Amino acid sequence: QVHLVESGGGSVQAGGSLRLSCAVSGLSNQWNCLGWFRQSPGKEREAVAAITTGTNFPVYADSVMGRFTLSQLYANNTIFLQMASLNPEDTAMYYCAAAGGTFCRSTHWTTPHMYNAWGQGTQVTVSS
Repeated sequence: QVHLVESGGGSVQAGGSLRLSCAVSGLSNQWNCLGWFRQSPGKEREAVAAITTGTNFPVYADSVMGRFTLSQLYANNTIFLQMASLNPEDTAMYYCAAAGGTFCRSTHWTTPHMYNAWGQGTQVTVSS
């Protein structure tokens, strides 16, 4: 069973930075898509970034391109989301998710239904 635990959320002023971590365990396939999503009250869950395990080719949503950086530790499948130049629109609950046995394909990495395991989320609040 895949288990994901996020950490690193918090409150920051606009223009600041935060780094989120997601510890992933229980993966049984060589290739898996690990993604970050976020959700604000009253809004749909939005894809932020994703990466296929064992690769160095993250993909990003347009809204965070150039500000967020996703990386991973291959040894233990921990992924990180370095967030910079934060603005109040980035305020949300951030979730880590895993889709086992698949690559992060451009056609569907942004689709929440593709992922079959989710973490509990970590809150990010950006004040102006």
